Amino acid sequence: MSYGNMNIPRKDGMDREDEEEMNIYANVDPINGSDVRTETENSQTPQHTGSDTVRNRSSRATPVCLALLCVLLLTAVIVLCVHIKTKSTNYTEETHLLLTKISNLTEETHQQQTKISNLTEERDELLTRNTQLTKERDGLSSSNLDLIKHRDQLNKEKNELSVRVKDGWIYYKSSLYFISSEKKSWTESRRYCTERGADLIIINNREEQGFVKKISANVIVWTGLTDRDVEGRWKWVDGSTLTSGLWASGEPNGGNYEDCAVNYGPGLADYPCNDVFQWICEKLQV
Repeated sequence: MSYGNMNIPRKDGMDREDEEEMNIYANVDPINGSDVRTETENSQTPQHTGSDTVRNRSSRATPVCLALLCVLLLTAVIVLCVHIKTKSTNYTEETHLLLTKISNLTEETHQQQTKISNLTEERDELLTRNTQLTKERDGLSSSNLDLIKHRDQLNKEKNELSVRVKDGWIYYKSSLYFISSEKKSWTESRRYCTERGADLIIINNREEQGFVKKISANVIVWTGLTDRDVEGRWKWVDGSTLTSGLWASGEPNGGNYEDCAVNYGPGLADYPCNDVFQWICEKLQV
């Protein structure tokens, strides 16, 4: 609709030139439309064609980039999973190895503890044995000391005793002693001694009594002690009185029938004078 030569704007926003252009495209033959479009497109300036190409390339590159990113991401995830799985496998193997080592160490520790326990028992046994040996050693040392003392005592007595080979007389503290090998009565024994310038032994003290026990080996021997003259009054053959403490326990106990005294292990004892025993003669050294 026109109003003279005045161009009045259309309500739909299209000016006259646009309307004419649309009419031209509407009248184009559909068959030749492509030529017209091609011709129209070709008639466009180079500036507009380059811009469209960039847009088309950009639109095509974006999906490709996204696809590549997805592929890279997927690859990274796969590689990471493989790496994690490998690490997990390695950790599992290392854990198994560590557990095996721990088990071996535990077994070795148990074996070591067993060895230590055995060694401790052996040590205790050795200590016990050492203690026993120490006690035995101390006992042997004590016995050795006793033997040494006894030896020294014997040596001392040996030094005091001088054995004369002639007729078997023994020298002790300025006196000579003879021990018989046969047995006689008290009277016959005294006669044997007096015929040789001696008499039956006179024991003056316990020391001499101990000497008599040693040289007679504790056998019963006649001594020069008797109570024939007065019953109960015991005297030696030289008339000296008896020293107390020389009788054996419970002696004398024979009464009127046991008037002569012998000497044996425990001490003096009274016996009938007609009994036969060995005897000891004593005389002063000339």
